[in-house]
Amino acid sequence: MYQKLVIVGNLGRDPEMRYTPSGQAVTNLNIATNRQYTANSGERVKETTWFRVSVWGKQAETVNQYLRKGSKVLIEGRLTQDPATGGPRVWTGTDGAPRASFEMTAQTVRFLSSREDDQQAGGGRSSNTGGSSDYGNMNDNMMPPPDDDDIPF
Repeated sequence: MYQKLVIVGNLGRDPEMRYTPSGQAVTNLNIATNRQYTANSGERVKETTWFRVSVWGKQAETVNQYLRKGSKVLIEGRLTQDPATGGPRVWTGTDGAPRASFEMTAQTVRFLSSREDDQQAGGGRSSNTGGSSDYGNMNDNMMPPPDDDDIPF
């Protein structure tokens, strides 16, 4: 059996790093993936899907050091189900609409933003470019990071 999930999105907030009691680094990221399309009615529709991503070990420390809110990333990993429901984490937004985020454990994190992109997004600290040229043209198709009010956690 094999499972692999690949997402490209923006960090909705700065990474949050901690250490397990055994000393293992883990960094949590909130990633928004955005999709735009035109409905049959001709109306332009924007969809955002949230992923809560856990990054472990040395990669967790690197991600915490270089990424900031608004950074663009490509993440490869596996989907992690909510133990209570077996599906995504579900909640009600401030507007009363249902929302969901999916849990993911990262195997690879690729930085797609340049240092200048992250600084313009208000990151303050510089970012490692670390991006792969195979994915460079994806930057042009990404939407800007979401507003703080849209982040559920």
